[in-house]
Amino acid sequence: MSVRSRPSSPRRQAAPERRIPGPLVAIVDDEPDVCDAIAMTLKSAGFRTAVYTDPSAFLEDAPRLGAACILLDVRMPRVSGLEVQRALASAGVETPVVFVSGHGDIPMAVTAVRAGALQFLEKPFHSEALLAAVRESAAEARRRATARAAAEKLGARVAAMSPRERQVAEAVATGKSAEAIGRQLGLSRRTVEMHKQRAMRRLGAGSSSEMTRLIVEARAAGVLT
Repeated sequence: MSVRSRPSSPRRQAAPERRIPGPLVAIVDDEPDVCDAIAMTLKSAGFRTAVYTDPSAFLEDAPRLGAACILLDVRMPRVSGLEVQRALASAGVETPVVFVSGHGDIPMAVTAVRAGALQFLEKPFHSEALLAAVRESAAEARRRATARAAAEKLGARVAAMSPRERQVAEAVATGKSAEAIGRQLGLSRRTVEMHKQRAMRRLGAGSSSEMTRLIVEARAAGVLT
């Protein structure tokens, strides 16, 4: 299949079809015929679709849509694809974006990718290229969801620690001994060990090295500052 542009009137499909299994792909393009061609290809490969010819309507739905991929046209009459991409980022929507355009150029593609776009497809494109991009996006969406869930779980464990337990855990993560931590915090070695054991239980760590790894991950995920 090759997708080509043809002018038409705006349309919005707010609710995705539920009868087709598979990840949901949001298609945002001001040309209904293009949307229909893309949707047909995706459905044949087991994806669900939500079609928007009005980018403003899509932005209203995006935070609660739960899409695994956003296929976003670059050039649209009222709101450009790059503007939609920036709005998604401001709204905290982390769904992977694949840009499509019949008028794309290198500077535009560079801008899109630097802003976080996963790929940039230029019309007309073949179904194989489309499906490969969408599958990559769905895999990336799963990876991001897994990472978010892990960060939330770790954040809850960190929040369960007392301030003193956190101090000791962070000191252990820097490689300090119990004696050195005790001198730093004005605690006995026994008290440091007590807080360390409690911190390990809160974090679900079976060893000092595992607790260190979890503390490092918590910092990287922004759940421990």
